[in-house]
Amino acid sequence: MKENFSSILEQREYDFLRTNEHLGRYVILLGLGGSYSYGTEREGSDIDVRGVALNRKSDLIGLTTFEQYVDDATDTTVYGFRKMITLLLNCNPNTLEILGLNPEHYLYLDDFGRELIDNTRLFLSKRAIQSFGGYADAQLRRLQNALARDSYPQKEKEQHIFNSVKNAMYDFRKRYERFENGAIRMYTDQAVNPLFDTELFVDVDLKHYPLRDYKNIWNEMHNIVRDYDKIGKRNRKKDDNHLNKHAMHLVRLFMMAIDILEKGEVRTYRRAEHDLLHGIRRGDYQKADGTFRDEFYEIINDYEKRLDLAARDTALPDEPDMKRVQEYVMSVNERVVRDAVRCV
Repeated sequence: MKENFSSILEQREYDFLRTNEHLGRYVILLGLGGSYSYGTEREGSDIDVRGVALNRKSDLIGLTTFEQYVDDATDTTVYGFRKMITLLLNCNPNTLEILGLNPEHYLYLDDFGRELIDNTRLFLSKRAIQSFGGYADAQLRRLQNALARDSYPQKEKEQHIFNSVKNAMYDFRKRYERFENGAIRMYTDQAVNPLFDTELFVDVDLKHYPLRDYKNIWNEMHNIVRDYDKIGKRNRKKDDNHLNKHAMHLVRLFMMAIDILEKGEVRTYRRAEHDLLHGIRRGDYQKADGTFRDEFYEIINDYEKRLDLAARDTALPDEPDMKRVQEYVMSVNERVVRDAVRCV
């Protein structure tokens, strides 16, 4: 039986939504976050609330600022409209999923909130390949490192390091303005190290390049390799429930990324994959020693292949249409400046 969430906001612990100067009548959207929004909740799961509030007139043409409000007691996060737009433009998973909830999982929605949801397609671009898929890939590698599988083949491990560094290099082009695509080429080849079958190699062709930028790039690549080389016994502080939940969210991120790239839609609630996700969280893919069965990694490999195919064939643009986004944001902010925000 579906739980009724309609009265949650009436509880006293949520009074800050009505009394805080940045919230109140400026809140345009509130919805469930976390496991309830994904359909992966279990008995005793926490209720998270995520939302968006318009920036006030004083934020737009005055001296005040507002980025987000966090209430730890109720696990509530409300993003300011301006910050929300910035995160959405980068296809940030934690904010983009707010626009793809089931209708019954929206606890409050006004005309501004509906307008934001209606404009979801404005924010979808190939940036999702890295923001969803890249994040999931990197987290999976850390998970594998935490489990420290003694039987992990060196060749496969080297390929996973390659994938993680490749994702980092994609990000370099955004963070280091003078980084040229192809200036550093990375690949795997027959090993020089007698202890390896294959290993990573780089070809570097840089001229008149800022030393500090090069140092930062090299340090990031070095840290990824170093983390993978720290193979030891599993950290028992990360209990099985935590690892299973983490593994489930990795798979869920792949699912959402594929939907975005193939269909151009954000679908947060995973009804069709309910049994698979709950099985991973329940521990169905974990062995007695706490490591994951081969079937789990086969699932991951399948989703990685599907993501690569979706990324290759997607009709989404490389970047969002900033002119249309600008027009939408100005339209919203102009109404705020004209005091056209309803009182609640």
